[in-house]
Amino acid sequence: MTVLLFLIPLALALGLVALIAFMWSLRSGQFDDLDGAAHRVLMDDDVDEEKE
Repeated sequence: MTVLLFLIPLALALGLVALIAFMWSLRSGQFDDLDGAAHRVLMDDDVDEEKE
């Protein structure tokens, strides 16, 4: 039972850290363009540079 006195605050602290990391990622623009990265992987811009 005494282990709960250690684990409950640890779980709350980890949840708080995860929330802070999520809020930081929202403010830094990590979720602004969700489709752009997927499309950039498929587009090969190097082919156009080699033809020129």
